[in-house]
Amino acid sequence: MQTSFITILEVHLVLPSKLEAPANSGHPWPLQQLARFLDRPFIPWKNVLVGFSLGQFLLEGFLSLRQYKVLQRTKPPQVLAGEVSQKVFDQSQSYGRAKAKFGLVAGLYGQIQNLAFIYGDILPKLWGVSGLLLAQYFPSRFQGEISQTLLFVFGFNLISTVLSLPISYYNTFVLEEKFGFNKQTFSLWVTDLLKGQMLGIVLGTPIISAVLKIIQKTGNSFFYYLWLFGVFLQIFAITIYPIVILPLFNKLSPLEPGAIKTGVENLAKKLKFPLQELHVIDGSKRSAHSNAYFYGLPWKKHIVIYDTLIEKSEPEEVVAVLSHELGHWSLSHTTKLFGIAQFHMFYIFALFSAFVSNKSLYQSFGFYSQQPIMIGFLLFSDALAPMDAVVKLLMNILSRKFEFEADAFAVGLGYSEQLAQSLLKLQIQNLSTMDADWMYASYHYSHPILSERLKALGWKGGKVTALKEEDSEKPVKAADREL
Repeated sequence: MQTSFITILEVHLVLPSKLEAPANSGHPWPLQQLARFLDRPFIPWKNVLVGFSLGQFLLEGFLSLRQYKVLQRTKPPQVLAGEVSQKVFDQSQSYGRAKAKFGLVAGLYGQIQNLAFIYGDILPKLWGVSGLLLAQYFPSRFQGEISQTLLFVFGFNLISTVLSLPISYYNTFVLEEKFGFNKQTFSLWVTDLLKGQMLGIVLGTPIISAVLKIIQKTGNSFFYYLWLFGVFLQIFAITIYPIVILPLFNKLSPLEPGAIKTGVENLAKKLKFPLQELHVIDGSKRSAHSNAYFYGLPWKKHIVIYDTLIEKSEPEEVVAVLSHELGHWSLSHTTKLFGIAQFHMFYIFALFSAFVSNKSLYQSFGFYSQQPIMIGFLLFSDALAPMDAVVKLLMNILSRKFEFEADAFAVGLGYSEQLAQSLLKLQIQNLSTMDADWMYASYHYSHPILSERLKALGWKGGKVTALKEEDSEKPVKAADREL
């Protein structure tokens, strides 16, 4: 099954298989009515969820085909005509086409998996095997719902990971390698995979156990308390991520004194940004792509700059990129998005409470004598596919609006030319898409494409003089043919 909607801390948030409270106890009236409406034996839930999944796949395939036509164009948008060479544009288009083809194949592969899980009754079989293993190999004190849920999640994640390996390997060592972006060795790829699995077990076990206890104690009102727990987890993650999790995968080093550090510190002081420390991250050990971001609690922020960005940009261009990022903070974009995320999480949990005891849903998927709530959550996630698509579209619209506002903020600070230069450099170095179909962009892109951003910046044209010819060729070695 594909779980596409709610993930907290990148681990499955799963629920127990029965509620202790009486039916509808503490359940708001609208949710009671929704639960009754949805729990009808004539609803073919298996066909409904398969239809949702196939519908989403066909929609995204249709959008990808529209975008593929754009990627066959031979001339860049007018605003970029004097900024990128024909060679770089052709390489960018080739990279985009390769990713589009790969995306279609990966999507089809995912659909085949999904259908196999559903029509092969993998979920009830895996749940049954988890119960048998628990009864046969674990002492009686470990018997019970929490233990069976943990075993099920471990098995489910293991199967999902194994099935995803061909896609992950091809993306890293074929597609990205061909265009010169992959910096990972096979051993590093395997190490990251194992670290991710271990991290999921270490973090997932206490989180799952806590969620089970919350629901067992609070009955049908669980979504209130589960939401509060989710908020706590997000704040906790912000606190421990740079200290515990990030060092497992990357190395953070203090930014050395120089023009970049001085410029960013002066910018932070001017904006009253609560800068605690500036870091450089060794992103180049995995990829040639560049980025910069900030994280932290409201009163203590850290800025992280990729070593690839520093290597390929002038100091004033790096500061310009950070002026855009700090624009998000100054304009309260991060706070607004955090608030929207909390509302989103609350209504998802509330809606789930209407599915939690849906007998017809469970029976459609082979659960006749048991109703494991964790299974219900996985099925519920698939049932949200249409709403998921709408929410994704709306959030992308809002995100692009925020990106334009952050660009305008940087312009107000006097970084218009430097930001445009930096965006052009990043576009060329990353071989990012230079043109896009409007429907595809609306659905998939959280950021405006470069031509839209340059127009909004008032860019009048002119060569990016700081860009060396060798910089534009670095990421595209062996890129003379398409996948």
